[in-house]
Amino acid sequence: MHNMKNEQQGNAPVIARRGFLGRALASAAGAAMVGAPVLAEAKMKKAKAPVGLDRAKWSPRNHEMVAQMIAMYGNTSAGYKSNKRPYAVFDWDNTSIMNDCEEALLMHQINTLSFKLTPAEFGAIIRQNVPPGPFSKDFKNAAGNIVDLDSICADLDADYAFLHAGYKGFAGSKSLEEISVTSEFLDFRAKLYYLYEAVNDTHGVNVGYPWVIYFFANMSVAEVMALAEASNDAALGAALTKVKYTSPADRPGRAGVVSVTHFHGIRLCTEVGGMMDTFRDHGIDIYVCTASLEDVVAVFATNPKYGYNVQRENVIGLRLEQQGGAYRNAYLKNWPLTWGPGKTVAIKSELVAAKGYGPLFVAGDSDGDYDMLRDFADTRFGLIVNRMKNGKIGELSKLAATQMTSGQPRFLLQGRQESTGNWLPVETSIKYGKTAPLLIA
Repeated sequence: MHNMKNEQQGNAPVIARRGFLGRALASAAGAAMVGAPVLAEAKMKKAKAPVGLDRAKWSPRNHEMVAQMIAMYGNTSAGYKSNKRPYAVFDWDNTSIMNDCEEALLMHQINTLSFKLTPAEFGAIIRQNVPPGPFSKDFKNAAGNIVDLDSICADLDADYAFLHAGYKGFAGSKSLEEISVTSEFLDFRAKLYYLYEAVNDTHGVNVGYPWVIYFFANMSVAEVMALAEASNDAALGAALTKVKYTSPADRPGRAGVVSVTHFHGIRLCTEVGGMMDTFRDHGIDIYVCTASLEDVVAVFATNPKYGYNVQRENVIGLRLEQQGGAYRNAYLKNWPLTWGPGKTVAIKSELVAAKGYGPLFVAGDSDGDYDMLRDFADTRFGLIVNRMKNGKIGELSKLAATQMTSGQPRFLLQGRQESTGNWLPVETSIKYGKTAPLLIA
């Protein structure tokens, strides 16, 4: 995916999407909130009992810090209280795995035409809650003109009507193999994924994240979970590669010819899976808080074949209204959007309210995790998977970099190589397509 630039719609700030550039940190005010909880360094140094945390590809210092934390707060410590179990909260996409399972699922849904929508329903959803008019200046067609919502939706209406009438999974007779070589399908794939990018980057995640999960309307939970599992398995077997999709020149439509890039492939993070196991072995409970649909991430987080073994009730994410056992294209009333500040709201309402205390450990990678990484006084460590970002998470990463020699760091940077999806045993990361390691953006 390409980098986004922050835009404003009227006077309302646009909220940046998962993994993309966010708004600048309000420096002085923000810095005052990220101090470590009071903990004697001497106590941490004493807590060096082996805890069985696999060294794997951890940065050695991060491994030491987390192992000390487990020994200090886990069930082998003298002060452990079984009626006040510590807990950890993990982001999912690009933290617990490499890449984004929701975006992979959108591309899988497109490639397999896995929709249960009439043309009228599809047309309503692609426009739902999206402000009309042009997208940001980054979203131009091949002729250099800025694309607008009405034009691209008109093209998608025509594409979907053709596919719905022709594909045997809908009302037609053509196989997926036959329909997927048509200009209408190629246009549909490029323009629908382009629209996803344009909606999020122009109008922010408050619009874009509910919008993309509305495509599950009329599907049952079981159907969506089966689709998510198929998408996961396909992405785990695919190469990590960025593919550029361009709509056909012979079908410009009203929006014109557009191009969009999708980062294919997903990888498991064995260090995160191993850390979760070690935490559980030491009486530290595991939760996931995600900005993807809760039921989609639950497939990944709970299925034993993926190795994370999170309890279903411990997965917190985006939620849709349901009717008659099927999803509706409506976000669940009174449920927070679990991104950015909404993650803190969800953790406070679901966990802190019940337990009386915040998480011991939080892991994330992007602006969407910034708030939960820093908002809880009980958090000993905030682990940042280093994606060398700017924005809010970039400011937090810079703070973590300054704490790399501290005996009591509040934040830890963990390196990763994007071309393989693997962690690196250092704090620096290597971007996809690059060879030079970087500590910060």
